[in-house]
Amino acid sequence: MDESIECLAGNSCPDAESVSLSVLNWEQVQRLDAILTGSIPIHGRWSFPTLEVKPRDIVNVVRSRMEEKRIHVREVRLNGSAASYVLHEDSGLGWKDLDLIFCADLKGELEFQLVKELVLDSLLDFLPEGVNKEKITPLTLKEAYVQKMVKVCNDSDRWSLISLSNNHGKNVELKFVDSLRRQFEFSVDSFQIRLDSLLLFYECSEHPMAATFHPTIIGESVYGDFPTALDHLRKRLICTRSPEEIRGGGLLKYCHLLVRGFRAASDAEMKLLQRYMCSRFFIDFPDVGEQQRKLESYLLNHFVDLEERKYDYLATLYGVVRESTVCLMGHERRQTLSLISSLALRVLAEQNAILNAANVTCFYQPAPYVSDGNFSNYYVAQVQPIYSCPLSPPQQYFAPLQHSWYAAWMPCN
Repeated sequence: MDESIECLAGNSCPDAESVSLSVLNWEQVQRLDAILTGSIPIHGRWSFPTLEVKPRDIVNVVRSRMEEKRIHVREVRLNGSAASYVLHEDSGLGWKDLDLIFCADLKGELEFQLVKELVLDSLLDFLPEGVNKEKITPLTLKEAYVQKMVKVCNDSDRWSLISLSNNHGKNVELKFVDSLRRQFEFSVDSFQIRLDSLLLFYECSEHPMAATFHPTIIGESVYGDFPTALDHLRKRLICTRSPEEIRGGGLLKYCHLLVRGFRAASDAEMKLLQRYMCSRFFIDFPDVGEQQRKLESYLLNHFVDLEERKYDYLATLYGVVRESTVCLMGHERRQTLSLISSLALRVLAEQNAILNAANVTCFYQPAPYVSDGNFSNYYVAQVQPIYSCPLSPPQQYFAPLQHSWYAAWMPCN
């Protein structure tokens, strides 16, 4: 169990900014240190070698190159599931992607282009010895090591993302932010940890850290209330506000939290917010093809080594969409539900939880009229066309072989 965290605000300071900040205790500092100094493999495609990268090293390399290009970096932060893990080890979520935020001045297209080039160029520093770097171009590095690149530039948001590939789901995600209006989906993923004091300690200190000798490291909840957000994380509660401001409405993450054992802090409020989540999701992904690509990408990136949870996730998503979608025409809603059903059936087939229909010919079953001489001793099942049907809730699902009626049917050999 974590020690209590010393809130900067104390009980006497009502300042909203102070209430959102806290000082990490020694146990949390140790977890943070283990993440930053541990090695994370960046897996290359084709015959490119794996890069062994320590987060503290790639932060220093990228930051120094940004400063060389006169792009000012205000601070560096750890975000996402890794930050939540640092603050509370037993959250039930673990940590997947390593989200590093570079708060920087990105005023135009030139700065974004420079950032992309210097990140790709910095990967050369992590190639193993003996690799000929002279003929490796930035485009080659991008194709070999970058999983995705995103850039957003509008009136309220100016940021870019470069995600470095890891085959085990622990991508190193470098996010360069000038401004970002909405920085969290739910209170439990709203934490950011300011790394500058620890990075400076690594550079300057001649002595290792200890309980009585370590830098002061500040954690922040961009949800706005650090103690409340941390309480939600410890108790596995789901809480958010204005999900219509989130791209995708936070719908997919919400269902993921439900499957991982989290529950709504307020059932009545969450039922209302589910409608906003669904509405925003279908605004951002109006076409069934887009919805399919988004769902397949989410399953691929968030269920590494959790294949057995995919069906439960899709069943939960099906239930939420069926219950809370009010913005679609009837046929559009049926299309989306059919898509989720078909993905769930595919998941079961991949897990060998259902029979391969291609290998099934016919079945026979003893019937009351079998003793009648006018009837054949064999009964050929009339197989109905397969349509997508509503998914059962996760807790009610049984593998086909466990259904009571299945035992009466036997394959014809």
